[in-house]
Amino acid sequence: MAKKLWDKNSTVNPEIERFTVGKDRELDLQLARYDILGSIAHSAMLHSIGMLDSNETQQLHNELRNIYAIVENNEFVIEEGVEDVHSQVELMLTRKLGDTGKKIHCGRSRNDQVLVDLKLFTRHRLSMVCEAVKTLFDTLLEQSNRHKDVLMPGYTHLQVAMPSSFGLWFGAYAESLTDDMLFLQAAYRMCNRNPLGSAAGYGSSFPLNRTMTTELLGFDSMNYNVVYAQMGRGKCERNVAYALAGVAGTLAKMAFDACLFNSQNFGFVKLPAECTTGSSIMPHKKNPDVFELLRARCNRLQALPTDITLIMNNLPCGYFRDLQIIKEVFLPAFDELLECLRMATYIIERIEVNKNILDDKRYDAMFSVEEVNRLAAAGMPFRDAYKKVGLQIEEGTFVAQKDISHTHEGSIGNLCNDRIAALMESIYGSMDFASATTAENKLLGRE
Repeated sequence: MAKKLWDKNSTVNPEIERFTVGKDRELDLQLARYDILGSIAHSAMLHSIGMLDSNETQQLHNELRNIYAIVENNEFVIEEGVEDVHSQVELMLTRKLGDTGKKIHCGRSRNDQVLVDLKLFTRHRLSMVCEAVKTLFDTLLEQSNRHKDVLMPGYTHLQVAMPSSFGLWFGAYAESLTDDMLFLQAAYRMCNRNPLGSAAGYGSSFPLNRTMTTELLGFDSMNYNVVYAQMGRGKCERNVAYALAGVAGTLAKMAFDACLFNSQNFGFVKLPAECTTGSSIMPHKKNPDVFELLRARCNRLQALPTDITLIMNNLPCGYFRDLQIIKEVFLPAFDELLECLRMATYIIERIEVNKNILDDKRYDAMFSVEEVNRLAAAGMPFRDAYKKVGLQIEEGTFVAQKDISHTHEGSIGNLCNDRIAALMESIYGSMDFASATTAENKLLGRE
């Protein structure tokens, strides 16, 4: 059995070891490639301050890149008895390079190793989420433009209220995603800061060059104060979780609308046949299971910030093992949200819109405000016009005039989709994902 990095010839009760390691060996597989990137940058920095000679540095880089290839081929494993990804990588280096492999841990702790791993992992996954959000945004805006003239009822209190349109409905969720992208932008910027070199949270007596590792890893800047770098464990995850929850909230609301509008009582939209399921007893059923599951998953994602807050809420500064548990709820959240975004995009792209909703007379009352406005525009006091139309509705004499004209910004006749698109582009385009990718490829010797 492999020795622990902290082993001092003592024996740990196997049950205690099982409890303390928890799910780290399973979850840390997702961090392996980032642990290797951090180690390449750290060893290059150690060479620059004279802790490694050129030959040792080259050996370490070659072997770390070999291990990275193993990760890419899905052949990397954390062996039985090895606590985590940091221990596994160092073990593999030591087996191949002997004492040279043992030198790589100078000036760092597993504390700042996991911090930098999580930052690099989160940075990459956030870029994937941003891309998926932008794809859904584009799909929604395309549908909004395509169906801008198709009217539908708008609702308040689930009562038919005023004229709306599919242009407005699709476009509303597109614009909601622009606000969500703002949170993602902030989350990306907060996580794109380098904690490496903070060691166990109090720095090191080695003359570490933290600016160098910041540049090598493609971070915007570093977490300067080493104590704060450690305090960022949990805080970074919580802030990112709020950004993910914002996207999830938009998706959950849209899914509810879609389920409602797809039901026979509404019949506003028709979901793709391949996206519905049937009943074991009722042959007519086409259930919107995808949107129902998407709604539930996204509602669960909205609890993520609370989960993380309650794990870290009463901890003082410094590292505590409590923080390990955050990985269990945080790491899987990205795949969960990405899958929901892909499903939503697939269905929204293929959804069929009912263009004849207003043929049903039950929706005539939604034009009441239009009539009030016509009377008011002709000179009748608004309150008198309101009363006149209200009495017509009560008496059953109201006749809906369905030729409406809404021209102000953001209304049925002036969706401002070009401005919404420009807003999204300004936010999404401001995030420099390419610099991070370029830096990582250079570390791997691919550029």
